[in-house]
Amino acid sequence: MRHELFGALLIKQEYCSEETIKRALEVQRSYGGKIGTILLNMGAITEDQLLVTLAEQLQIPFLQSTEDITPLHLPLDPRFLKEQQIVPFRQQDTTLDILTTNPLNSTAFALIETVTGKNVVPHLVREEQLKQLLMQMLSEEVIEAERLGDIEAEEEIDKLKELASEAPVIKLVNALFTKAVDANASDIHFESLRNLMKVRFRIDGILHTVEIISPNIRLAVITRLKLVSGMNIAEHRIPQDGRISLRIAGKELDIRASSVPTQFGESFVLRLLGKENIDYSLGSLGLFQDHIDLIHEITARTNGIFLTTGPTGSGKTTTLYAILSRLNSDKVKIITAENPVEYELKGVSQINIRADIDYTFANALRSILRQDPDIIMVGEIRDQETAEIAVQASLTGHLVVSTLHTNNALSSITRLLDMGVEFFLLKSTIIGVMAQRLVRRLCPQCAQPTAIPPDLEKAYGIAALLHQHPWVVPQPRQAVGCPACNNTGYRGRTVIAEVAPFDRSVQEHFELDRSFCSMEQLGYRSLLQDGILKWVAGHTSLEEVIRVAG
Repeated sequence: MRHELFGALLIKQEYCSEETIKRALEVQRSYGGKIGTILLNMGAITEDQLLVTLAEQLQIPFLQSTEDITPLHLPLDPRFLKEQQIVPFRQQDTTLDILTTNPLNSTAFALIETVTGKNVVPHLVREEQLKQLLMQMLSEEVIEAERLGDIEAEEEIDKLKELASEAPVIKLVNALFTKAVDANASDIHFESLRNLMKVRFRIDGILHTVEIISPNIRLAVITRLKLVSGMNIAEHRIPQDGRISLRIAGKELDIRASSVPTQFGESFVLRLLGKENIDYSLGSLGLFQDHIDLIHEITARTNGIFLTTGPTGSGKTTTLYAILSRLNSDKVKIITAENPVEYELKGVSQINIRADIDYTFANALRSILRQDPDIIMVGEIRDQETAEIAVQASLTGHLVVSTLHTNNALSSITRLLDMGVEFFLLKSTIIGVMAQRLVRRLCPQCAQPTAIPPDLEKAYGIAALLHQHPWVVPQPRQAVGCPACNNTGYRGRTVIAEVAPFDRSVQEHFELDRSFCSMEQLGYRSLLQDGILKWVAGHTSLEEVIRVAG
């Protein structure tokens, strides 16, 4: 397909102007891709206009409606059809009509022609219509497989259900849920080992073994967990995901369940997400006031990208929720794309990413831009496509907040460069970067005052840090342990962070000395320095800071 001819057709149909085509071609020269997709992402044309023009270009049919179409079942692997986004729907003596969104998929068409002995005739349809027909076709395949399944398997499933519904198993699982809530656990791990199942709670980021389940009821416990989380109890070869809504000890819980097959049986992880009394504020996270003020200043802008980075479980999403909660009002529209939505934000439109139906962050971001938002949250920027659409969104007047998996704040810029985003675009769009970790708080009931050894004071430059941050009052404490904290010495967690605006001075320093640029060089404190201040102020211990940020 010649780009000039496609653009000429769009102009002829009065779908867009010559100037718009030129801008799209500039984007294509910089980043590659199809001109039609670029125009669609820019919001210059609609999906129907794209398909009508493409159909005219290639002289193939475009079907406005698929209501009367029924997918054909042919000797083709449904997984192949799903991967290639193809639905066969009509065959004649020498031809096979198919639905597709990619009429140039000649390799797949040739393979289908080889298998069926018929000439493939592609018909264009909307992406959403094709997905619905694919789901219908695959569902029918599953139903047929179940109909042909043997009775032995059905009897085995009935036995498992009966075993999982016995009182001792129900009592055990419910007791573990209650115990986890009482211990303020964030996750419950059911781990299948050679001769037993081990149950561990993650409390304040650290795992603790709380129960050993004997092998004779392990399968019953696994089946019980699958039943309450809506998983397929007959499937044990592939990972599964599910959700549980419960009220335990007066608390409403939304539990996210995940199972994976392991060498000695399936293992489960349950993420406990509370629905009530959640304080979404930067202050509640434990950030120092200067960091709070800086984040407020950066995100007060109406356009640009603010990034927070860190490993899984470092509180990045909660930080973004806190930012959105502060910005939320009747005057702005906020939309989020998350995988999955963890907590409900009142007044905010939240979208669940569904990788199983190819509803990715990039696809969600495209649809969000058509919803006239003011502020957009993208759960994670994982690839070049998502990064580029986020850049486009910020350039067109939107505030975008998102996360990346990098070790520190400035490496998020390097990561985006590695994805293929040009530095001149980052200079125009990135307004601030942040990195964070979670450290355990000292238990307020048993922590004891302590002194800072002179060698550590010198090693970490504490005198200079306190001079730079005179509002920090030194009152270091050490962990002891008591019944209130299960003798760990810690209770709850707090954030250590590094934050910097990506302003002109930072950009110039980063551009000149990218490989050695650090927060200290830029005049901002690093993760480790923030953690040292938290230790000196008595919020946590030095051991915790070194464990997380050392």
